[in-house]
Formats: sequence, structure tokens, C-alpha cells
Amino acid sequence: MGTLTWQGVMPAVTTKFTPSDELDFKMFKVNIKAQLDAGVTGIILGGTLGEASTLSDEEKKALIIETVRIVDGKVPVIINIAEQTTKGAIEAAKVAEKCGAKGLMMLPPMRYKANDYETVVYFKAVAKSTKLPIMVYNNPVDYGIEVTLDMFEALLECDNIQAVKESTRDISNITRIKKRFGDRLKVLTGVDTLGLESILMGADGWVAGLVCAFPAETCAIYKLAKANKIKEALEIYRWFLPLLELDINPQLVQNIKLAEVATGIGTEVVRAPRLPLQGAERERVLKIIQEGMAERPTLPDYKSL
Repeated sequence: MGTLTWQGVMPAVTTKFTPSDELDFKMFKVNIKAQLDAGVTGIILGGTLGEASTLSDEEKKALIIETVRIVDGKVPVIINIAEQTTKGAIEAAKVAEKCGAKGLMMLPPMRYKANDYETVVYFKAVAKSTKLPIMVYNNPVDYGIEVTLDMFEALLECDNIQAVKESTRDISNITRIKKRFGDRLKVLTGVDTLGLESILMGADGWVAGLVCAFPAETCAIYKLAKANKIKEALEIYRWFLPLLELDINPQLVQNIKLAEVATGIGTEVVRAPRLPLQGAERERVLKIIQEGMAERPTLPDYKSL
């Protein structure tokens, strides 16, 4: 495996738990193997989908070490950094590097709503503390801080800040980034319901959510779109959209874990305060998943594209 190239499909994987609330590495391995078989280009740990805010530092460490062992050099392992202090973020980057991670995905400071200047200084301080390449997670919708193009201009002074997970929900932003920075800043879309649109607008990759349950379908859309087989990509994407919409919901973790159960590569166990879906909402989500499973498309041989 060479250096990290920030392209292709990179799942933000879910963290698996046992009913007694320990890390479930047995089921985790089943899921990671399915991702690798489908052709993903990286594994991202400890994002929102990975229930990062509920994991202890020891668990995060164990998760990196185990994932590095499972992927066995086939793809890079990337860990998300979502810390409240600069000191904490620098420490997390150190641990990641020591445990074998090959890249970082980084959110702005958590809890404190930093201004533009503080946000830039925060990212730069962490970038200067590590050799690992960094993808800035830009999600003003969920986290209240937007990393603007002018801020990226300042951040790109750090060679290891190389990519953005683009989750502004503004599809034009991909064109703005490409126009201003060319290939210096790789763009990976972070919104499942804009997956195909983003790739067609020139995004280099897709940090995906529903890929956790449907790895082959997600990789197929990406590969077909990149091979200019738009019609074939669109066909799968239209089938996929009701499922992809499960990602843009406060209960995205529960939704996606339910979908993983349907495809046989996960369990429904979440960590409290999250709880499995109940009542009418559970029925609604199950109906979407069941309809998706019933109409699941036959995929073309996308791996040879």
C-alpha cells in the first residue's frame, strides 16, 4: 500500500458493541471484510457513525490497532479527531500514528464555537504536530463551524492538510474548491444523498454512511460514475436514495445499524444514551430497508472498470 491518495469510497464505519457493551470485534471484522471485498479505498474510524463521543480513549486505541490488523495493509486506516482542546487533539494524533493509522479526519474544536482565526490555528497546530495526512471535515450544518475557502487558503500552508470532507450541502462548493485549489485540495463528499451528484461535479471520493450496510452498491456507483457510465450509476443511485436518506437523520447510527442487520454484516446494538429505534419510527425505517432489500439491483462488473 502506497501513500494515502484521498479518493474512492471510504466508509465511516460503525463501531460494533456486544449486548454487554464491550467492543464486538467479531462482528466488526465481518463488516470490514465486506467493505474490503467491495473495493473501498480506506476505512474511517470514530466518526459520528462510529459513535465516537461514547468511546473511551482506550477503546479508540484498541479500535485502531484491531482495524490495522484486519485490513493488513490493503487500505489505509483513518481515524476521526473530534476533541475539545488543541492539546487533546494533538495527543489523539500521536496515539493514532503510534497505533498504525495512516491518516486523520479532523473536525473543528468541539463544544466551543471557535471563530475563523481560532479554527485555523487549531487545525494548523495539530497538522504541525504529526506527519499523518489530514482531511478537514467541513460540516457547518451539524457542527456550526464552516471552514471557508479563505480559511483553506491559510490551512494549505501545511503540506499534510490534503483533503476536505465536503458536507456543506452546497453542491457548488465542489466547483469553487476545484477552481481555487485545483488538485491541491482533494474533495470527498460527506453527504450520502449528494453522493453521485458530487462525484459528477468532480469530487475525488465519497466518505459514505450507507456503505456500512451496502458496500458493493456504493462502490459500484462511484466506479461507474468515474468511468462515465452515468446511466448505469444513476439506475443504482435511484434505487439507493430512500436508503441514503437514512443517513441525514439524528438517528443515523440506529438506522444504518438496522440496515447492517438486514444485509447480515452488523448488529443493532448501540451504546447508551443511544437506544435502538422504537415504535412507529422503527416501523418506518424497517419498511424502507425491506423495500430496498426486495428491489436490490444486480450489479454490473464494476471492479474491472
